[in-house]
Amino acid sequence: MVSLIKNQTVSLTKTANSTLTNIAIGLGWDPIKKKSKGFLGSIFGSDPASIDLDASCVLLDAQCNPIDVVCFNKLASHCSSVHHRGDNLTGEGEGDDEVIDVHLRALSLDVAFLAITVNSFRGQTFDEVDNAFCRIFTSETKREICNYKLNEQGNHTGIFIASLSRKEGDWEFTAHGLPCVGRTVKDMLPQIKKALLPF
Repeated sequence: MVSLIKNQTVSLTKTANSTLTNIAIGLGWDPIKKKSKGFLGSIFGSDPASIDLDASCVLLDAQCNPIDVVCFNKLASHCSSVHHRGDNLTGEGEGDDEVIDVHLRALSLDVAFLAITVNSFRGQTFDEVDNAFCRIFTSETKREICNYKLNEQGNHTGIFIASLSRKEGDWEFTAHGLPCVGRTVKDMLPQIKKALLPF
């Protein structure tokens, strides 16, 4: 298993030391815990506010034009090769908050990139988010192949966290950690395209 830093890229096949067919993309985050002040805070404690972030996967062609989007209100791609397991409304708890399954061999050859994003439809910013991460693991064995932990915070409402790119029959995973403007994944598409074009 490899832990990536921002802008680092690894080959999934080489890292896993095997040919991959079905992978899962796990994304997680926690709400920042804020201490309550005053008399009432000492009585009732300090419950962190829930953070409703939405993980999405954008399928793009070689020119970074969007082919399809899989998100909380569209759980499967038209080709049925990408599937979102459902929305998490709080971000609380251990492990993955949302998971996106990808059948790599079923993807159309037109798909050159998979862009993995997280955004806040409610407008909550990443100043309110802690421990955000993205990881790749095998669907069959649950073995983790690689991960990327986001270290930066900020007042942005979206982040282009990582991407998968097709390279001569293999897939590479890149950690981006790019802050984006917009409350929906469609708002973030111009920034995603700009980030991927050098690849």
